[in-house]
Amino acid sequence: MVRVDRSLDHVRHGRTVFIHSRGVDGAAHYAGESFMSAGPLDPTPLVVGVDGGGSRTRVVLADAAGNTLARVEGAGTALMPGHEGVAADIIKSLIADVLALADRTDVRPAVCVVGVAGAGQERAAQALWSALASRRVADDVSVQADATIAMDDAFGESAGVLLIAGTGSVAYSRAPDGRLERCGGWGPNIGDEGSGAWLGRRALSVITAAHDGREPDTALTGAILTALELESLDDLIPWAAAATPGHYATLAPVVAKVAATGDLRANAVISFCVEELSLHIRTLARRCFMDERAAIPVALAGGLLSKGSLVRKRLEQRLKSAVPGATVRAEEVDAARGAVRRARRLLGVEV
Repeated sequence: MVRVDRSLDHVRHGRTVFIHSRGVDGAAHYAGESFMSAGPLDPTPLVVGVDGGGSRTRVVLADAAGNTLARVEGAGTALMPGHEGVAADIIKSLIADVLALADRTDVRPAVCVVGVAGAGQERAAQALWSALASRRVADDVSVQADATIAMDDAFGESAGVLLIAGTGSVAYSRAPDGRLERCGGWGPNIGDEGSGAWLGRRALSVITAAHDGREPDTALTGAILTALELESLDDLIPWAAAATPGHYATLAPVVAKVAATGDLRANAVISFCVEELSLHIRTLARRCFMDERAAIPVALAGGLLSKGSLVRKRLEQRLKSAVPGATVRAEEVDAARGAVRRARRLLGVEV
């Protein structure tokens, strides 16, 4: 049975992404732009939703009615070129954990929807799908961009703007006419402005400049050295050379904590971060709703924008002037829950 779905990252480029069906020999195959399932459906099917970011991965197991049976969390699975197999191993292990937690180790899930950062690139999505299919994590596997499953939870098929800021950052919008647009999400090397990794890098630039005398002294210096368990600023050079975006993102809470004490430089970094994030939303508001003063549903997701966080509070305040028509959704976006909703649709259940 062939199923076709589209990722938000690919809609704008007109490419179909996900497809599954099982071959007569029982193996999983990739055929053009088709994904194939690995086995027969269970009479009482289970579905799995996976939300993979740069810092952590959340996995939810649910029944066909959408009832959550178990949840687990593990290491990040954001896709890096050539390392899709590593992400697949982590996802497979977490699926085994969630099945064990629900005492369902005797069952293979019918459908698994995996939404991960970096899957907006077609090559990466195909490579991850192949790795997951070979590991037989479910009868059907669908790989999506992380924003796709977050949009599923935030708006369903309705119009709105979704901003995700965790280790990386990206914004997506569905226009009232159904058009899908993206802003940002260019990755840690050339983009991801306002993300946790971006914020961490900015903070390191601030403390090295302060050390030189190019900027005023800041409490960020001691706080960051303590957090990283380093003796001096010179130790930052080898640390930064080996650091991943996830490592940089661990500095975001440190910056926010110092900013909350009134430190001027830490607050400047937070303000810059908020401005970058608000620009993502304003850009899509103009592109999809014609005017930032129009009524625009907005959802915020990602670790940096968790409820009660300093960045979220300041962003919501900034949106009042930057995007006057924005109405920020109060409920937190649960991308893994969105993945479960999509998995149930693939199973043939109306959601």
